[in-house]
Amino acid sequence: MSVTRQVVLEQLARASDADQRETTTKAALAATLNTDEGTIESHLAGLATCELVRTHPDGRVRITITGEELLALDADELVIVDSE
Repeated sequence: MSVTRQVVLEQLARASDADQRETTTKAALAATLNTDEGTIESHLAGLATCELVRTHPDGRVRITITGEELLALDADELVIVDSE
């Protein structure tokens, strides 16, 4: 199964919290989504460019309030585009 950017954002929303600044790790996301860390890092980089996630140099990551608000729209389809 191919892991999409939307799936990564949705899992990150379940595993972290913007208001409480609770984080998870890239490794934990990769394990939960049964994919490699490189795939997770690639998606997180694009999401960070859109200010939907916040990443830390030590591997911690969390969703932003903007990311939570985007998911709260509950759209049938989300198109997440980065500048790359």
